[in-house]
Amino acid sequence: MKIWVDADACPGVIKEILFRAAERTKIQTTLIANHPMRIPLSEYIAFYQVLPGFDVADSEIVKRLTVGDLVITADIPLAAEVIEKGGHALNPRGELYTTDNIRARLSMRDFMDSLRASGVDTGGPPALNQNDRKAFADTLDRFLAKNIS
Repeated sequence: MKIWVDADACPGVIKEILFRAAERTKIQTTLIANHPMRIPLSEYIAFYQVLPGFDVADSEIVKRLTVGDLVITADIPLAAEVIEKGGHALNPRGELYTTDNIRARLSMRDFMDSLRASGVDTGGPPALNQNDRKAFADTLDRFLAKNIS
């Protein structure tokens, strides 16, 4: 199993949790983004920069993903592709997307996009807080404990 990170929009505190988990579990963790970023020197942490463009990083993640890999993303369409390909998807707030919940998340996302397109101000998600960080770390730890042989 490998961990892939949709790193362009991934909060720094979540990356830090992932860096510590990569070192602790010795799982290869690769951040993919279309702009340069710093990562710690580690044999378990890598960075791959893609060309700028809409969904270029997402496409690269899906291309590299193998069955059983974990993808960290808040991008619901990417999460749906990951699940369809046999991977797992976890968002930075600690929600593990599954075949049972991803369709509902896609429907809600599409509904909110329609509202925004019609001029309704739907606001954005609230800032990541301490409870979100804890939920992410806890879900990640449970997932890794269950899926590492």
